[in-house]
Amino acid sequence: MVSGKAVLGIIGGSGIYDLPGLTDKRTEVFTSPWGEPSSVLHRGRIGQTEIVFLPRHGEGHRLSPSQINYRANIDVLKRAGVTDLVSLSACGSFREDLPPGMVVLVDQFVDLTRKRESSFFGSGCVAHVSLAHPVGPMLSARLKAAAVAERVPVHDGGTYVCIEGPQFSTRAESLLYRAQGFDVIGMTAMPEAKLAREAEMTYAILALVTDFDCWHPDHDAVDVASVLAVMKGNIDKARTIVGRLALDFPRGREACPVGSHHALDHAIMTAPAMRDPALLAKLDAVAGRVL
Repeated sequence: MVSGKAVLGIIGGSGIYDLPGLTDKRTEVFTSPWGEPSSVLHRGRIGQTEIVFLPRHGEGHRLSPSQINYRANIDVLKRAGVTDLVSLSACGSFREDLPPGMVVLVDQFVDLTRKRESSFFGSGCVAHVSLAHPVGPMLSARLKAAAVAERVPVHDGGTYVCIEGPQFSTRAESLLYRAQGFDVIGMTAMPEAKLAREAEMTYAILALVTDFDCWHPDHDAVDVASVLAVMKGNIDKARTIVGRLALDFPRGREACPVGSHHALDHAIMTAPAMRDPALLAKLDAVAGRVL
């Protein structure tokens, strides 16, 4: 354990705009120097575990993947005390053995996004964090144990390629990603995972397969209707896994084997005398521990 209590954050993806089962539920509004987050925060408990929930696309799915303010989302979750963050994310599959309805515990990412702010740091305070292992292995193992306990089939491990969207891939792109050995494709895990690491949160993801993407000869036209048809079952699985995870979650924060809980210890390069006060003020929640 490290000092401090554990607070479990949940980011709900497509179709997941609330988290049933929360007791003592209330909404909280945090002002972020990085702009407007997707939604107010929903705080409550499952068992003894304190949970903070944020719908990534906003209430009613009003934000496209490119319009989400990922920095503001992570910043307000940090301000709310979140230590461990689970992302629920719909995705397409490049593998026959990962069919629609499968839950994948992704452990690696390839970022092909182009329009998004991917760091809290920059001119006036430069920092470099390690993303060799972007997912916290203990948090991911807890998700796997929760799924096994609830008899929800999961695939352990995999690479998620994140595209800009909002369009689905061309068939040529889909075949290329499959040939490169990627396992699933989505539009929202990046820069979310990068920012969570900069904020020293332990991050894990449940990738919920909705389709085979358009490489598959029998599924070569991905559309919203086909995605929605699978989504309801996936939502039920995700909520079941999260509910069991919360019941068995530790009260104190666990030290992460890949160092997510102290990712900023040796990350900041800019000399103290050269740091921009305006940027430092914006970093109060994310990097206050080291600044």
